[in-house]
Amino acid sequence: MWLHRVLDASIPFFLLYLVGYLYGIRWDNKYESLGILGGLLLLITNQSLGVYSQWRGRTLFAGIKLVVQSWIITWLVLLAIAFLVKDSERFSRIVVMSWAFSTPLVLFIYRFCYRYALGYMHARGWRVTRMAIIGAGDLGQRVCNTLLKARMLGHQPIAFYDDDPQKLGWKLHGVPVVGTIDDLIAKDQVSSEYDEIYIALPLRSEARIKQLLNALADSTVTVKFIPDLFVFDLLHSRMTDIGGIPIVSVYDSPLNNLTNRFFKRIEDIVLSVIILILISPMMLAIAIAIKWTSPGPVFFKQRRYGLNGKEILVWKFRSMNVMENDGLIKQAQKGDSRLTSIGAFLRRTSLDELPQFFNTLTGRMSIVGPRPHARDHNELYRKLIQKYMLRHTVKPGITGWAQINGLRGETDTLEKMEKRVQFDLYYIDNWSLWMDMKIILLTIVKGFINENAY
Repeated sequence: MWLHRVLDASIPFFLLYLVGYLYGIRWDNKYESLGILGGLLLLITNQSLGVYSQWRGRTLFAGIKLVVQSWIITWLVLLAIAFLVKDSERFSRIVVMSWAFSTPLVLFIYRFCYRYALGYMHARGWRVTRMAIIGAGDLGQRVCNTLLKARMLGHQPIAFYDDDPQKLGWKLHGVPVVGTIDDLIAKDQVSSEYDEIYIALPLRSEARIKQLLNALADSTVTVKFIPDLFVFDLLHSRMTDIGGIPIVSVYDSPLNNLTNRFFKRIEDIVLSVIILILISPMMLAIAIAIKWTSPGPVFFKQRRYGLNGKEILVWKFRSMNVMENDGLIKQAQKGDSRLTSIGAFLRRTSLDELPQFFNTLTGRMSIVGPRPHARDHNELYRKLIQKYMLRHTVKPGITGWAQINGLRGETDTLEKMEKRVQFDLYYIDNWSLWMDMKIILLTIVKGFINENAY
């Protein structure tokens, strides 16, 4: 892993130098700084996206996809920095663009060569780990299939053992069920046949697992236990430990990681500053139009639930003649009589949401996340929809995975809200900087104007 990290940090620097040399560009401090910054940002973003974690168990395509996503995010950050410092004119565009396209290609080539070499050597018996899997159920078959696909791991399942007599003689993913668990226990020299034994029995088989572990303690074979956590509906579950005590995190999010939170906060600050600068003339025009067409304040502030269910004030442009904040709040509907003369237009085009970038800048919200609902709606739906409050394990957002998938506007049925929650939880479970960039871009393309937004 340290080899990967060193190469990922070095390749952008040396490629920029090579491209500049080929185009006859004089290498100076500005290119040197760009190369170093590009390499460091790529390394940091790779770490944040999980490029280096469990990379051996991933397919080549999945690994390369993460690296490309990381390089795109690195480039977006570099562009944001260039925008803020107004320094882009000092660089040759042909050199910078050649560097941008050649870097992910070189990253792909060296990863492909490395994985191919490992797979080639393992396929010819170099440091192959012979494995037996105890339990031929769904969990055992999933483990077997995963290991067979990841040839570069060097793990070779060669036998199943299962207490179901009907499975004896079966071949699962090409691996035979050679006997029962008692047959394995009765073997005199287990370690001479297998290097590792994976126990993939259901949690209800506690007594059988203890018996098996006691029997295998009389051998030198490596034993690994795989808990059957797939029987639970977990949210980004992961294994940790406290003082050596293993702990399964059941309801969790990638954003509970300090590094990920840091990068998401940087994302919010940088993008909020850029967007507020760009939209400030539009916001001024909207504010004047609101004051001109209806009496009342320009902004509407509503109490909503934020991170960890804590109350926050959300800013929006006022689009109604009423200022509902507490008690029963009626969702906006098509042809709503409470809308001002320009309110329907503001809501349909999402222009009423623009002041929320002040919320993201101050840290109460994020640009991307589950949309915040009014307090009384939260209290209603938390009793009706299982896991509803897990939406608040991350900051609420201006836009989100549910919104770009068409789940906007009035939720006049329970099924609509359940669907929205389902998409919100998917976002929390699968968060990455790349996913945020994807949602932001899709929001720009198709998310502002929606027929369901009243």
